[in-house]
Amino acid sequence: MWARLLALIVKELLVVLRDPRSRFILVGPPVVQLVVFAFAATLEVKNVDLVVLNRDEGASGLELVRRIEGSPTFRSVLAVHDPKALQKAIDQQQAICAVHIGPSFSRDLVAGRPASVQFMLDGRRSNAAQIVNGYLGTIVNTYVADENERSHRVASTPRVVPRNWFNPNLTFTWFTVPGLIAIVAQLIGLIVTALSVARERELGTFDQLMVAPLRTPEILLGKLIPPMLIGLAHITLYVLATVLIFSVPLRGSLLLLYGSALFFLAAVAGIGLFISSLCATQQQAILGAFLFLAPATLLSGFATPIENMPPWLQPLTTVNPLRYFLVVTRGVFLKAMPFAEVVKSTVPLFFIAVVTLTVAAWLFRRRTE
Repeated sequence: MWARLLALIVKELLVVLRDPRSRFILVGPPVVQLVVFAFAATLEVKNVDLVVLNRDEGASGLELVRRIEGSPTFRSVLAVHDPKALQKAIDQQQAICAVHIGPSFSRDLVAGRPASVQFMLDGRRSNAAQIVNGYLGTIVNTYVADENERSHRVASTPRVVPRNWFNPNLTFTWFTVPGLIAIVAQLIGLIVTALSVARERELGTFDQLMVAPLRTPEILLGKLIPPMLIGLAHITLYVLATVLIFSVPLRGSLLLLYGSALFFLAAVAGIGLFISSLCATQQQAILGAFLFLAPATLLSGFATPIENMPPWLQPLTTVNPLRYFLVVTRGVFLKAMPFAEVVKSTVPLFFIAVVTLTVAAWLFRRRTE
């Protein structure tokens, strides 16, 4: 049995590695995803353009403008002298925010009255506008607190000092790149597996496979193990890139990461075999794989928290293997995820793998009868 199984595994690996299109699939999409998600697809807001109208003649208004100009988040801070210029800058998208400092800002601050600053934000870019509003609000509140403390006007004013655990500087690549390990493993494992049986049918070698001295479980294992090996190879390459290129700390155990990865790849391969058993051509298999990949990625919590999704949609994420492996990859890298928590996220992967592989085996057996 083991000799026959080994021969089938070697044959599957050679078919994938010798085919130019299959080699491109193994190399092209992972590189594109690494570049796009790590460098281009960022939720950070940088290089922001602002316009400022300072109608305050005191030192406080001038100092507040200087603090805004000194922030590394803002690329340019244009001073204007007409309220209409603020509206024009927002209308023509020359700035995402216009800051209006009123004429009584310094007097209100000295007198201990609430000193207000108006922000006019471009709602067409709602997400970036909210983030910029948070940046500017922090600058203004910090300045007011500093002035009150310096002048002993409000001795009991509390000052909030945030501390970010696991990612102290809120570096966006620390959040994105560990998740890419799971995304790429899913992409490669699913496509390679989905093409497997469909390729046999399209090339006319499926009947030869069925008359070979191999039982159905051996054929399924031979189709299952090569994609898992290729997926583990990509995980290894991305782990190295994450640590060496993007300088993301690896605080947890690689053994736990790879142990969970085996169940994740088995679940993904089961879905791929299910798709492959339904398809007659490689084109259909690729379309079926991407039909699954898009919603699986969106429902995984990779970019948006699952808690923010509608209540009726959240139960669908419980059958998504990517959801659980994302927790493991980010947890192992950023917070040294303990064994018990890794097991907690791996157990659902085990059950998903059992169900998908059982269904794939049943469908494969029906298609061969």
